[in-house]
Amino acid sequence: MKKRIRFLSLVLLIIVAAVPAASLSASAITFDCKVNTHSDSILMINLDTGMEVYSKDPDTRRYPAALTKIMTYIVTVENIKDLDTRIEIKEKILDKVVNSGLACSGLDWHTGQKLTVTDILYALMLPRGNDAAIVLADYIGGGDVSAFVKLMNEKAQEIGCEDTRFTNPTGVDSADQYTTARDMMKICRYALGTPLFSKVVSTPSYLMEGDDYPLVTTNNMIDASRGGDYFYTYATGIQNGETDKGGMCLAASALCDGYAYLCICLHAPLNQSDAEEYHEYCMEDATELFRWAFLNLTFKSPATKDTPICEQPIKNAWDTQSILLVPDTDLNIVLPADVKEGDITIVPDSTDPINAPVSKGDVVTTATVYYKGEPFDTINLVSNEDVSASPILFFTHGVDKVLTSPWFLIAVGVVIVLFIIFVSVSSSYNKKKRKKQKPE
Repeated sequence: MKKRIRFLSLVLLIIVAAVPAASLSASAITFDCKVNTHSDSILMINLDTGMEVYSKDPDTRRYPAALTKIMTYIVTVENIKDLDTRIEIKEKILDKVVNSGLACSGLDWHTGQKLTVTDILYALMLPRGNDAAIVLADYIGGGDVSAFVKLMNEKAQEIGCEDTRFTNPTGVDSADQYTTARDMMKICRYALGTPLFSKVVSTPSYLMEGDDYPLVTTNNMIDASRGGDYFYTYATGIQNGETDKGGMCLAASALCDGYAYLCICLHAPLNQSDAEEYHEYCMEDATELFRWAFLNLTFKSPATKDTPICEQPIKNAWDTQSILLVPDTDLNIVLPADVKEGDITIVPDSTDPINAPVSKGDVVTTATVYYKGEPFDTINLVSNEDVSASPILFFTHGVDKVLTSPWFLIAVGVVIVLFIIFVSVSSSYNKKKRKKQKPE
């Protein structure tokens, strides 16, 4: 009997522990942001928490333009581990790009030479060199650029992109090449964890081996010397681009007083004529959104690992009727600096009783976090104590559960029907038997 009780207790413990962990990816809150933006799709997050703080049509497909090269970078560094590896600059490969009129970084000056992968990556990202993209794709694809593109799409799927497809490594407009601000955010966040990426995309200029003139970034937000009015002191990278169909595009990061943000802007207007005043609309959007965030948003911790959230009823415990639930981690979020007490509420998603035993730290349920009644995050709630099961109550509950289960009642009903049939048949048989035994 003791072995059975221990076995059933273990089964229940496994079931409790198997409650799926809550996703901590935050959704956007509707903040009071009065920034007038030009880009058709925008998504901005706080990099420390992953929390969305501003969004504008982030799930509509857009042409990615040169932001495509961020994925080209990712596939390159994940397929060439030693960035000092040297790649031959082949004339027949460069001709395809140079003769098409696409923007190049000047790799044709090195035809026949071997350059390090590091140098080619700088040529890829700073001046947005299409020649660099083709050289890397040809090398990794073994002479087949389409094989490299396949790796790009596989990586996009692995990262979790749900609405992204690549047909080339450069970003040239193609009807079948698209992404969304949300997917590009995933790509950029992944890229920030790859070798050398943060350094490359934050570099205003870079001198390649053997060159007399440096490669210069097209991202004016990080270039104090050439960026003019678009230089932004707190900008830290990443990439910009433009095409006829894609418009102006930008992925930009910024850091100020310990607050880090990443902003994706897609499909901003292109300057249509030389007569009109020139605008880097994406950079204007990102800069204004960064300023708004730095001035108006702040970190808040409405709950820590020690903050009681609720009491959960518990069964089969000898002297305990309920247990205290707390968050499994500190809840750090970004909110307006003028947030008031009561603006944040945390509501358990389930108040159904659970069964002992429960160990401290076991996930019991989840809770939804609300800002002014608007849900924006989900957290795990865990037990704040160990609670053992009472063998007697456990057995009693098990028996009661069995006795009241539909299957048990059906089984009892079947047995009763069979018993009635048996009694009826036996009675009939006995009557016939007695009738035959009567003397003539």
